[in-house]
Amino acid sequence: MPLYQYQGIRKDNGKNVKGSKDADSEKMLRAILKREGIMIVKIVEKGHKGERKEVDFKKMLFGRVKRFDIAMATRQLATLTRSGISLVESLTAVIDQSEKADLKTALIDVRDQVNQGMSLSDAFGRHPKYFDNLFCNMVNAGEQSGTLEQVLGRLSDFIEAQNKLRSKVFSAMAYPAVMAAMGLVVISILMVVVVPKVTSIFENFGRELPIYTRALIWASDFMRDFWWLLLAVFILCIVSFKKWKNTEKGRYKWDGFILWAPIFGGLAMMVAISRFTKTLATLLSSGVPLLTAMDITKGVLGNTVLEQVIVEASSSIREGESIAEPLKTSGRFPPIVTHMIAVGERSGQLESMLENVADAYDAQVDTKIATLTSLLEPLMIVLMGAGAGGIAAAILMPLIQMNEFVQ
Repeated sequence: MPLYQYQGIRKDNGKNVKGSKDADSEKMLRAILKREGIMIVKIVEKGHKGERKEVDFKKMLFGRVKRFDIAMATRQLATLTRSGISLVESLTAVIDQSEKADLKTALIDVRDQVNQGMSLSDAFGRHPKYFDNLFCNMVNAGEQSGTLEQVLGRLSDFIEAQNKLRSKVFSAMAYPAVMAAMGLVVISILMVVVVPKVTSIFENFGRELPIYTRALIWASDFMRDFWWLLLAVFILCIVSFKKWKNTEKGRYKWDGFILWAPIFGGLAMMVAISRFTKTLATLLSSGVPLLTAMDITKGVLGNTVLEQVIVEASSSIREGESIAEPLKTSGRFPPIVTHMIAVGERSGQLESMLENVADAYDAQVDTKIATLTSLLEPLMIVLMGAGAGGIAAAILMPLIQMNEFVQ
């Protein structure tokens, strides 16, 4: 939906007004503003097709709005409103502090909508790209309970914690991926460039080459002559995998495999449990109803197998069961998690118990990532060395045999 910037005059008091608003078309926007009593002076669509656009590489690299920017803006808004500054003035101050143009545009629209009488949660909901369902529901709960300042502070803490968790997981996955890519490039260069030049000396060898040397020469010739076929097959496999993964059945099977996979499966489960417990605790502490909180929490797990467990648990809760029982029955959540949740429900301290579980699993994620990093580094080096060493051995052994034959 396009975003329009407009200028106009209020019919009731003659004051100039300007702001930004989403609409399906300029005609629809004019109709909306007319109903609001605004006489249009000027409307400009942001990024209109008729305007000449230039690729802003600086904005592409550094101007993209990140979760860190959302967390910072939320914390600033919490600090300002806690100091007794009105909501509109607080939003204006946050807008002035924002360095990202797209986020600033969204916040300007939020401020304009609030100034016109819309609730803050509904105004944020107009920009789901930056403020998701969880964010808007927590803000709404804070508005309804009169604890908006505390909820905004809690929300900024939550976003920052999730950012840290995401960074930890990314760092754990990035190293083996980079090392694997580098190893593939090195092996490819050896096979396509180095091996053909070295093995050309075997043409007049006069003796049968070892089987592993013949296999190496065959593989090198195939890669050199049919690299385009290998590239096409590689791309086809990636496209087919993504297409299969985007289906409901494929996504469910892949997510099940992720949880089962050796080494990384345990890490994926720890991250999912940390997200689940932290998000649920934050929502419940902010006054969001349990069933609504469960429905929102389902979306942050990032795994359809676990999402299905939450859906079934929500159905059981509607029928009067506790939270812990359906989670325990599913067999997907570790016993210690369901036990702590059950204790929290019985003692009336569910939020604090969920926080304890999240903290415990955050610590386990740190330990797991440190262990994986320490193990993967030498393992990747050994694998790369073995690949290069195997190629070198396949080349050198016939040369050694040739030298022995001459002697």
